Amino acid sequence: MALTPFTKQQLLPQEEKLEIARHKSELFIGIPKETSYQERRICLTPDAVNSLTSHGHRVMLESGAGMSASYTDKEYSDAGAEITQDTQKVFGCPMLLKVEPLTMEEIKLVNAQTIVISAIQIKTRKKEYFEALTKKKVTALAFEYIKDEDGSYPAVKSLSEIAGTASILVAAELMINNQFGKGLLFGNITGVPPTDVVILGAGTVGEFAAKTALGLGAHVKVFDNSITKLRRLQNNLSQRIFTSTIQPKSLLKALRRCDVAIGAMRGKERCPVVVTETMVENMKKGAVIVDVSIDTGGCFETSEVTTHEKPTFIKSNVIHYCVPNIPSRYSKTASLSISNIITPYLLQIAEDGGIESAIRCNKGLKNGVYLYHGILTNKVIGDWFDLPNSDINLIVF
Repeated sequence: MALTPFTKQQLLPQEEKLEIARHKSELFIGIPKETSYQERRICLTPDAVNSLTSHGHRVMLESGAGMSASYTDKEYSDAGAEITQDTQKVFGCPMLLKVEPLTMEEIKLVNAQTIVISAIQIKTRKKEYFEALTKKKVTALAFEYIKDEDGSYPAVKSLSEIAGTASILVAAELMINNQFGKGLLFGNITGVPPTDVVILGAGTVGEFAAKTALGLGAHVKVFDNSITKLRRLQNNLSQRIFTSTIQPKSLLKALRRCDVAIGAMRGKERCPVVVTETMVENMKKGAVIVDVSIDTGGCFETSEVTTHEKPTFIKSNVIHYCVPNIPSRYSKTASLSISNIITPYLLQIAEDGGIESAIRCNKGLKNGVYLYHGILTNKVIGDWFDLPNSDINLIVF
């Protein structure tokens, strides 16, 4: 039988493709001092630095960068970090780690082709920020966008856990405030009615606020318009609690009776305002509002941004605590949390042979990339600021 040309081609010997082994790369990481207002956290703890340096990587730290998180230069030096007072030298490192996004002045100090890993906080950015990074052909990853194996966002979830727990601890402090607080102990003492807590939002912040409040013996009510979130929260708690969708009459009734109200709502662009000024006026004198949602506008109509130095104000006889970035108040805990999340990724990047190989191998890490060698790869950012963008899957595959 005569062979067709196609069959002949099939029978020709072909070259064997050999798997190319990935070569490890050595990282040189710079950690500058945080200059943003009220920012006290740091990306890597001394233990994390020791883990990196023991694997042959270099870490350069600006002197005093860890002081606000209670870490000294000596601790970092003992862990193998290089300490310098030269800010320019730190920003000259091939990879930069920051909690807050780079400022416009800091971008000027960055070398071309630098890898930047930090938060992005898109709602506080301007178009010029991305244009400046693009000119430097920076590859940038955002903590908020990095995904875990289960599809969750580990950095966001971890900081939300801190914020939820902290909101109850803050409220407990404010309830005993001698100037205006009610002088109540947060909890459930024999013969004394338990503290009544209303939580708006059944996400991670709301869940950890509820867990902390229940642990102290409080009576908790949670409101959210998502039945799925309310069901998940019930399943994650060790006991059944009052849950409801947000209906003005039932919410007003709960607010009238509560000692503490926690705002933990989220919205696509701005947090929805679910508690009106009239509702706040009907709350008990000396009641406490902790609006964790103030980062995105707040869910109480009476909320106004406050600072860690002056965290509260009184309106309609109700104490308001509306400090953005609550985790920064617990800077060491928050730093440990961020460090635990970011260190394995750094080691993986080195193991895979660099950022290009790492994002090919890790879809969760690839999701965190919003700039790749100066090319904007995040559609949300592109649409928000009217900037040209490309799908990273078409660039890196």
